[in-house]
Amino acid sequence: MQTILGFIIVFGSVTGGYLMATGKMAALWQPAEFIIILGAAIGALVISNPSYVIKNILTRIKMLMGKGYSQDYYKALLEVMFELLEIIRKDGIKKLDDHIENPAGSDIFNRYPEIANSNVLLSFITDNLRMMAMGKMNHHDLEAALEVELHTLEEDLLRPSKAMGKVGEAMPGFGIVAAVLGIVVTMQNIGGPLTLIGVKVAAALVGTFFGVLMAYGVFEPLASGMAGQVKKEMMALNMAAAILVAQVQGKPTLLALDAGRKVLHTEYKPSFSEMEGWVAKG
Repeated sequence: MQTILGFIIVFGSVTGGYLMATGKMAALWQPAEFIIILGAAIGALVISNPSYVIKNILTRIKMLMGKGYSQDYYKALLEVMFELLEIIRKDGIKKLDDHIENPAGSDIFNRYPEIANSNVLLSFITDNLRMMAMGKMNHHDLEAALEVELHTLEEDLLRPSKAMGKVGEAMPGFGIVAAVLGIVVTMQNIGGPLTLIGVKVAAALVGTFFGVLMAYGVFEPLASGMAGQVKKEMMALNMAAAILVAQVQGKPTLLALDAGRKVLHTEYKPSFSEMEGWVAKG
């Protein structure tokens, strides 16, 4: 919702100021300019990125328009990790086999849809628990393995936002392309009425305006928002990694959870007593 509000403010301010300056909205309606600019942008996106990244761009945009990550997401992660670690403490890690091998059928994961529906985080937890169950490993080895995996995951998750940012950087250039073509059309009508020439020049200038607006009012903010989503997702992954490392170190369950809690940013981080209350209720 915040993203939608931001777009309303951007376009409302631009059009509102234009109307206050006695501008006519009809003059801004130049479909040919829009087709040139947006078509070139989409084509550049298709040329420079695999289909996997393009699909993820659409997914990320849908996520930006939704609720996004909240404290409930991290609370659910703390609670699910508590349940998993308690099974390890009481019965050993082999008792997690059913949950690890079939997360969709796990009663633990199904109680926390925020985690069950987060494919990257769910795979990260189950894959690393599976690795831990395969043999004894010290916390240094696990920490090193997790560091490499987290770095790779972050690079992969950032690909859609980087692609969107690159297109955003090119939008003013595409606006100039549309404006130049508009001037070419104007020159073709140079012998016509002055009114017609004025309309053609105005249409060409709309191309420059639209390209710059799309760059700094749409594409760049979307790219930044998508990167912000990745940071929040990585915070959850780093949180899970810290908990797993603390568990391998032999720390009690609550202290292992506390290691993960400390990874959270201030607006999402519960106090130790709040976290203790969450898991106690669970």
